[in-house]
Amino acid sequence: MMRILIATDAWHPQVNGVVRSLQQTADHATAQGAEIAFLSPADFRTVPMPTYPEIRLALTTGRAVTRRIRDIAPDYVHIATEGPVGLLTRNVCLARGQVFTTSYHTKFPEYLAARAPVPQRLSYAWLRRFHNAGAGIMVSTGTLEAELTQRGFRNIMRWSRGVDSELFRPRTMAEIDDAQLTALPRPLFLYVGRVAVEKNIEAFLRLDLPGSKVVVGDGPARADLQARYPSAHFLGKQEGERLARTYASADVFVFPSLTDTFGIVLLEALASGLPVAAFPVTGPLDVIGGTLAGPEPVGALDTDLRQAALKALHLDRGAARHFALGYSWEACTRDFLANIERAQGKARRPFARPPLAHAS
Repeated sequence: MMRILIATDAWHPQVNGVVRSLQQTADHATAQGAEIAFLSPADFRTVPMPTYPEIRLALTTGRAVTRRIRDIAPDYVHIATEGPVGLLTRNVCLARGQVFTTSYHTKFPEYLAARAPVPQRLSYAWLRRFHNAGAGIMVSTGTLEAELTQRGFRNIMRWSRGVDSELFRPRTMAEIDDAQLTALPRPLFLYVGRVAVEKNIEAFLRLDLPGSKVVVGDGPARADLQARYPSAHFLGKQEGERLARTYASADVFVFPSLTDTFGIVLLEALASGLPVAAFPVTGPLDVIGGTLAGPEPVGALDTDLRQAALKALHLDRGAARHFALGYSWEACTRDFLANIERAQGKARRPFARPPLAHAS
């Protein structure tokens, strides 16, 4: 069985699409003939990320990363993020002349520009250098592939996403059994995700909509937004069955982000029978854009987010569920492993033989 090491700076206890994608891929890899191990901040001492203490940054060295990789003895390495763990793993691979792949999960330049006056051209130049050193860059959508190609990124591979359609499913109000949710004035417009400036949540909260606005998630912007929008209902972080019931209780899922590369929450909402309202940008355009001209659209995209939300109210919940069933974590894992096989064809030797030299 092939052993793959995924180096990632995004890991538990973070709750986000990157962590869910990596964990689900690992969970489904065994049945497809591969074993996935992780190199993450959990392996090292960490410090809180400035302005975002929920994210922990690894304090480590190339020597420590080399020892950890040697202990895991992988046949192949994939680098999922561009933080300290990902950067040091990249350096080790380059020092060894070892082929590796990367994935592009986050529009980091846009995120950084929302928090600090850093020109995006400089951020993209650094990211281009980081990713182009690998044998391939895995991206989730065609729109993102086109954007990165225009910016000079090379060897792009497609790696889609999936959804747990057994957990995230339509439910009756009796099944939901949550007085806090069922007592809210209808219709119920829902946001799920990090509560941070780069998610553009305020674009949702300031909309003039009937019924109730519900925000599920936590993050550095929560206290400020909760104080400024007291009529909205902030429920905090939710996972598993509780989150699934919240999705099923709502009428429309509102996705205000302008910077997400995919948005797994879109699939979770659709699998729950929840139509989507979003801006026509990367992520929503790729996930639901192709349905908009069809007989059974599953969402509404509009530069006027209010109009999209009101239109989504009248869409067929059954069509949303049926559409989401086309995405599975099994298929997502097949994409990932197929990309690894393509990249392995460029490798000169297995990663674990001979043993890795120490790097500093």
